[in-house]
Amino acid sequence: MRARLSLLVAAATLLALATPAARAETDTLRIAQQFGISYLPMIVAKQQKLIEAAVTEAGLPAPQIDWIQVSGGAAMNEALLSGSLDVAAAGAPPAITLWAKTRGSIDVKGIASLGSMPIYLTTTNPQVKTLADFTDKDRIALPAVKVGFQAVLLQMAAAQAFGEDQATKLDELTVSMSHPDATAALLSGSTEVTANFGAPPFQNQQLQDSRIHRVLSSFDVLGGPHTFNVVYATGAFYADNPKTVAAIVTALDRADQFIQAHPAEAAKLYIAAESSKLPEAFVEALITAPDTRYTVAPENILKFVDFQHRIGQIATTTTDWRDLFFPPLHDRQGS
Repeated sequence: MRARLSLLVAAATLLALATPAARAETDTLRIAQQFGISYLPMIVAKQQKLIEAAVTEAGLPAPQIDWIQVSGGAAMNEALLSGSLDVAAAGAPPAITLWAKTRGSIDVKGIASLGSMPIYLTTTNPQVKTLADFTDKDRIALPAVKVGFQAVLLQMAAAQAFGEDQATKLDELTVSMSHPDATAALLSGSTEVTANFGAPPFQNQQLQDSRIHRVLSSFDVLGGPHTFNVVYATGAFYADNPKTVAAIVTALDRADQFIQAHPAEAAKLYIAAESSKLPEAFVEALITAPDTRYTVAPENILKFVDFQHRIGQIATTTTDWRDLFFPPLHDRQGS
């Protein structure tokens, strides 16, 4: 009997050694986002605990999530590189910059897109009808000079207007400012800020003031719809937490479905999360606008990659959008 028991113990030990143990994934998540209605899928995911639900469905304990709000892609990238964040969300160009910079090292890649929507350059200067009309007396507020989404978009527009060698021509007029602060500055008319490359709903709020008009739309620059913001993380985070990353994609998918099916409720969630004073009908109209699309699949993101590579912002490029994202998104139809 004792000999048989010893054999059973030995067999069990060998089986345990031969069978890989289920590896635990992180039980805490630090997720950052910025301001604006483009982050609505993250707001819905937070309020409805969609990430926690998707993680538990994957067979893991629900994580404790710390949601952080940061202004500007540069600050977002610094936080991710320093290890202060697990998951970041910012404009496509900052994410692309980090992807190129870390390729072959910490391998930052996208988890999902947050959607496509037009971004407007607005101004209070009645003399400014095109980019060529800006002078050194103007100041263009945007979230992060030179490297943020709006900064790169301005460079793309300048390259089209003045030639590619003049892509940074207007950079000297830009100042870093969050969307809420830029809107307040523009509406007050009492600061140096005369223009803003912003984001919805702030740009739409600005255009309700008769003193403010639109100079251009990002759809004009890109030739159509494009991804605005991207959720991204390091390769190490994905390697250690593949189920969690896949669950984030699932959660954002569900958030997109909720937004499409219940725009009025989504508008209420946004207003509450941002402590916004905007009317619910105004926000709902932005959510349901024909040129607004909430989707995890990237759209025209390679146009940013190509431009950033051509002007020397990034040293590497690709012709396959999947190179920019982790595997859970690879079965989608993106561009």
